[in-house]
Amino acid sequence: MYAFRKPFAAAKYEGLMFLGTDVNLKTVLLISQIIGYALSKYAGIKVCTEIPRANLAKFLVGLILFAEFALLLFGVVPEQFKVAAIFLNGIPLGMVWGSVSRYLEGRRASEVMFAGLSCSYIVSSSSVKAFGTWLMDLGIDQFWMPVISGLFFLPLFVVAVYLLNQLPQPSAADVADRSKRSVMTSSERWAFFRTFLPAMLMLLLVYFFLTAYRDFRDNYTPEIFNALGYETKPELFLKADWPVAFGVMMALACLNMFRDHRYGLIAVFGVMLSGILLMATATLLHDLKMITGLWWMILIGTGAYLAYVPYGAVLFERVMASTKVAGTAVFAIYLHDAIGYTGSITVQLYKDLGYNELNYFEFLRGFTWLLCALGFVFFIASCFYFMSKHKPTEGKS
Repeated sequence: MYAFRKPFAAAKYEGLMFLGTDVNLKTVLLISQIIGYALSKYAGIKVCTEIPRANLAKFLVGLILFAEFALLLFGVVPEQFKVAAIFLNGIPLGMVWGSVSRYLEGRRASEVMFAGLSCSYIVSSSSVKAFGTWLMDLGIDQFWMPVISGLFFLPLFVVAVYLLNQLPQPSAADVADRSKRSVMTSSERWAFFRTFLPAMLMLLLVYFFLTAYRDFRDNYTPEIFNALGYETKPELFLKADWPVAFGVMMALACLNMFRDHRYGLIAVFGVMLSGILLMATATLLHDLKMITGLWWMILIGTGAYLAYVPYGAVLFERVMASTKVAGTAVFAIYLHDAIGYTGSITVQLYKDLGYNELNYFEFLRGFTWLLCALGFVFFIASCFYFMSKHKPTEGKS
């Protein structure tokens, strides 16, 4: 999916402004795609929690074909309409994660599978941007590069969906251990939200800024490295993100060792809190000139993903297993994603309109300290709240 979403961000669109204004075209393109992506997340709260399992594979392929068509429009239409084309590209892509998650949740091995899935999207962003940069180095125009990237990956996507669709339904033992996962009606979704209201509000606020932080670091990697004094090269993207992916994957996979869901949920919050602390430590070390800019990017990336990734995978998987609430974890995942990408739009506009004089590194550094303070307090408070809602598995104390 990332091959249809991220390659266009590898281009700098230097010297191009939006409709003759002082706003960079790249900023408007990024925001436009994220708006489409965020709207897709809001739609996914209903669609991804209600769509029957039998229709998921066709739905996934249809989403990607729509996204690829939008990238074709991005290459074809005049410059003033490219913003609309990239907006259309974001609309279907926001529902891919939720559709894939429906296959994986509710299993005793869910943490391991989600760890692999999460690793894939961390390395995918840098990998497809490196691929897009390579295509442009070959002479491909920056506006045609995204659709050509998509064509390369389309057959792989179809094969991946076919293989995913062969996954059997959760076994009886899975259901007994993790609670039954089913589609959720509107009233059931609202009841779930009310049940965990205090913790959900705290987690939503952190995720609002955490998604914006992750997106800002990801979308402006070339500009951040330039501000740090590095020459932007394809291999630099890989150096910044590949170590992050394997560190996060190992941390998430280890969560599967916790068979008791109470301790498993505590461990999830421990991973998220360790991410926040790593971001703060890395920024302090960089301020003291004890680590390089590349290592700072690697460490804050690792910390941000340690805090971010559990939201889209193991956090609500463990919440539902611990509290024995029926339904699908995809609802909570998509509610947070919708709010998160709203935050991403807000922060990008705030940077361009309110702090345009700051370079991308300076803005990200200040953002790091804000997020660390917020996350430290609310992760601890949310953990204590969910512990009060724990219900032991039948036959266990």
